Amino acid sequence: MSISPGFTTEEIREFVHEYHRVAHGRKGAWLAERDVSKRTMRRWRDAVYVGDLDRGLIPREGSHMTVPPGKRTALEKMRAAEQAAHEAELAKLSARVRELEDTNRALGKAIGLLHAMSEEEPADTPTTPDPSDS
Repeated sequence: MSISPGFTTEEIREFVHEYHRVAHGRKGAWLAERDVSKRTMRRWRDAVYVGDLDRGLIPREGSHMTVPPGKRTALEKMRAAEQAAHEAELAKLSARVRELEDTNRALGKAIGLLHAMSEEEPADTPTTPDPSDS
């Protein structure tokens, strides 16, 4: 559930993080380029930093003053570290998937060869002597 129609929660989160990376004095122009009002950005920022963006919850008394800039920077660094860890894990898992797919392919070829080899051999079955003949 998104707090703004036409934007996903990930897009809103990225907008907020990009906004905080813009230099002071250029934020108004940055918002104008993206056709986002200051009020909307304030709602998004409150939802990202002190609310629950994924559930669309914005705190009533939350404002840009409730989360100091130092804490926002720390949250941004923590988010960047989580994103980097997620991407590293994704790369590791993708490599493992490729490795397992290659192993499956090799095993499939080996099984195919074993079937081909067993079809070429004569099907003699050894006969066992009947115990009643002794």
